[in-house]
Amino acid sequence: MTLLAIRNLTVRFATRSGAFTAVEAFDLSIERDEVVAIVGESGSGKSVAMLAVMGLLPWTATVTADELRFGDVDLLSLGPRERRAIIGRDITMIFQEPMSSLNPCFTVGFQLSEALKTHLDIDKTARRARCIELLDEVGITDPARRLSAFPHQLSGGMSQRVMIAMALACRPKLLIADEPTTALDVTIQAQILDLLRRLKDETGMGLIIITHDMGVVAETADRVIVQYAGEQVEKQSTRDLFREPRHPYTAALLAALPERVAGGERLPAIPGVVPGQFDRPEGCLFSPRCQFVFERCHLERPGPAGHALGEARCHTPLVGGRPVAQRERVA
Repeated sequence: MTLLAIRNLTVRFATRSGAFTAVEAFDLSIERDEVVAIVGESGSGKSVAMLAVMGLLPWTATVTADELRFGDVDLLSLGPRERRAIIGRDITMIFQEPMSSLNPCFTVGFQLSEALKTHLDIDKTARRARCIELLDEVGITDPARRLSAFPHQLSGGMSQRVMIAMALACRPKLLIADEPTTALDVTIQAQILDLLRRLKDETGMGLIIITHDMGVVAETADRVIVQYAGEQVEKQSTRDLFREPRHPYTAALLAALPERVAGGERLPAIPGVVPGQFDRPEGCLFSPRCQFVFERCHLERPGPAGHALGEARCHTPLVGGRPVAQRERVA
C-alpha cells in the first residue's frame, strides 16, 4: 500500500514584493521499505515541499494540492490537532544542520523524552529506557551517560545520530531526511547513510532523502525526483536516471560528477543561474541555461513527457544524450 501520495502540490508565499510560487505541481508517491530521493540545487523547492507535508511552513505560505494522503488518511481534511497526531509519530523528519536543530538549553535525554511524552502514553521510567535503547540503536556508545549531555558537547556526527534517534522514537512509518549528510566529513557521511539504510531495512519504513548530492542518490535511492526552480523536471528509477537521463538539466548534473570526467579534464558547468521568483522566463524555466534550447522552449512551458521518457518536463526529452527532435533549433 502507498504510504504517502502527493499530487499537484503547490506552495506560494506572500511577500511585500508580491506572491511567489516556491513549489509548483509537485507529485510523489512512496511505498513501505522504499527510498525516494528528491534532488536539486538550493532553492529548488525540495525542503519546502516536505515542510508543507509536515505542516511546518510559516503563516505566509499557502499550500494547495489535488491529493495529500498518508495511507488511508486524507491529510488535507485534517485540522491542526488531528494532523499533529500523525506528524511526529507516523511521519517524522530529520532537519538540516543537526548542530543547530537541537535545543542548546536542554540535554539530549530531555529532548528525546519530550518526543516520547508527546506521542506515547508511557511513564518516566519507560521513557528513559526507550531513550537509552534509541541511542544504542543509532550507534552512540555509552548511551545512558549521553542522556545528560548538552548539544554543544556532541560532535556533528553524534548530533546527527541524536536527531535520527528522535525521529525514530515513535517507530514511524515514514522518515524524511533533509540533507542528512550536510556539514559532515566523508567518513561520517558514509556512516550516517549506512545507518539510515540499516534502520530502513530493519523497520520496513519508507525513507525520503532530500539532497543535492548525486553520490548520495546513487548509494541510497530506489527512485529519484529531480527539482529545478520549484518545478519537478524528471522522475525515474535510480538505475534508469543514471543510465539514461531524459531532461537536459539532469544530464548536466550527471555530466558534472567528478567520476565521469577523465583525469586532468575540466569539470563541465551549467552556465547561468537559476531564475529568481520575479524574473522567470515565459517558457521552459531551464531554457536560458539549456544547450539544446530552440524557439518553442522560449515561448511555451513544457508539460511532463510519458513514463518511458522519465516524465521529463521538456519539449524534446533526451534519447541517447540527444533531443528526440531538434527542429527550430536556434544558436
